[in-house]
Amino acid sequence: MLRLISCCLLFAGIPAVALAQGATPTADLIVTNARIYTSDDTRPVVQAVAVAGGRVLFAGNAAGAMALKGAATRVLDLGGRTVIPGMIDAHGHVAGLGDALHIVDLTGTMSYDEVVARVAERAKNTPKGEWVLGRGWDQNDWGDTRFPTHDKMSAAVPDHPVYIVRVDGHAGLANLKALQAAGVIAATQDPSGGHIERTADGSPSGVFVDNAQGLVRRAIPRQTRDDVKRAILDAVREAQRWGLTGVHDAGAGATALDVYEELAKAGQLKFRLYAMISDNAPTIDAWFKRGPLMDAYNGSLWVRSIKLYSDGALGSRGAALLEPYSDDPRNTGLLVSPPAHIQDVATRALKTGFQVNSHAIGDRGNRVVLDAYAAALKAVPTADHRFRVEHAQILNFDDVTRFASLGVIPSMQASHQTSDMYWAGARLGEQRLLGAYAWRSLLNTGVVVPNGSDFPVEQVNPLISFHSAVSRQDARDWPPGGWYPAERMTREEALKSITIWAAHAGFQEKVLGSLSPGKYADFVVLDQDIMRVPAELILRTKVLQTWVGGARVYEAAP
Repeated sequence: MLRLISCCLLFAGIPAVALAQGATPTADLIVTNARIYTSDDTRPVVQAVAVAGGRVLFAGNAAGAMALKGAATRVLDLGGRTVIPGMIDAHGHVAGLGDALHIVDLTGTMSYDEVVARVAERAKNTPKGEWVLGRGWDQNDWGDTRFPTHDKMSAAVPDHPVYIVRVDGHAGLANLKALQAAGVIAATQDPSGGHIERTADGSPSGVFVDNAQGLVRRAIPRQTRDDVKRAILDAVREAQRWGLTGVHDAGAGATALDVYEELAKAGQLKFRLYAMISDNAPTIDAWFKRGPLMDAYNGSLWVRSIKLYSDGALGSRGAALLEPYSDDPRNTGLLVSPPAHIQDVATRALKTGFQVNSHAIGDRGNRVVLDAYAAALKAVPTADHRFRVEHAQILNFDDVTRFASLGVIPSMQASHQTSDMYWAGARLGEQRLLGAYAWRSLLNTGVVVPNGSDFPVEQVNPLISFHSAVSRQDARDWPPGGWYPAERMTREEALKSITIWAAHAGFQEKVLGSLSPGKYADFVVLDQDIMRVPAELILRTKVLQTWVGGARVYEAAP
């Protein structure tokens, strides 16, 4: 029996015709002389991996792999380097990343003056009247942490409409030219689920929060299909550079979905895209009629989930809280979707075989989603729905155990904790911090916690979230001992969170997420062992090579 099981594992993924004809499988590629972490509990660390037809043929000792060598087999001797499965970002924004590579980068700005200067510099080389767009500012990093007003930007850039999005994507700043283009005046009302910041006389100050951003965005020229294609391909190349072999795209519109399928059919992706359908009624209805798309086009595209939104973000005080913000006692945040809408889409998704993944950051936002999921599951009981909460950042302790009891996956981004920890206490107070970014508390209930970056909100590099998960410290190793260190993950859990747990969160675990026989041969070569080096060295790790389906898609310059 053991021999039979071993043979089945070895030959998994090999064409049945070849086996029926008695052919001995030979490897196209053998990776050897490496410490290989598989994310497979049956053999967590191996010496070598053999690949055939884009899939793992064998994972084990070097002699076993070399026994599968043929005349045409390529042998990759890694000289003792470290190999991990291809990393999967369980929550990123693919087109958003591609766009961010071309607009004004405002990440890391330490003052509003610096933001204005970067935008003004771009405007110098932009034809008068054309929009200047940017992203990445965060007033929490400035000496004055209040929201900015448009006055300085309007004075510095008077001839271009400007719209620059906050780092979290949940607020944006428009200059006067953009306000005029959008027709926003003092009499303009706040939309449901959104808020316009105003001056003392009621005029718009320039900042738009959550759903209010639509008032300005409607005036920005729409991207062409070619623009979307360029953004997607640029984002894939950037992701591969950091060792990502797949991303769960957290909100793709109809055009992006069409482009994904076009690129996948043409074999141009060389990537594993798990696309969540944006909350748009016609697009959702069309996909409910079509049905889920799974492991399509040689494993490059999945479309089987819906992305919904419950609330806003903590940094812009749009996250919906059960009690008021500690630093804004009149504000409890925003619900950007009616709870009944989340329940309705979830119920219909269960009937049509789709997953629902809902953005929720505040404790009220999370409770709303869990309540909506509970009602949908009562109406349509489903054993393996894998509904998700995206972010799950601030939880009331009464709700921590509900994820496991409902079978809901908390899809979290560890890098958010190390970005937010400097000011989260001011927003929440000490008591609510006990339920903030609570990975260990959730893991202890029996759920898995897939990890991600939320790029371009955070940097693409998945090792930032790996490091945050195991240390709860920033890149400067602050604070000593970690921020609420009881909530840390182990390194084994952190690796799984960006490999097999992320795959599980997308119903991909049978073909992705570990270096197991029969699965796609997606792996990454690192210059040091992230599982054993001191935590303070993790972020110095460099990706040397990225492989997808047994083909190298990225190699670092010598």
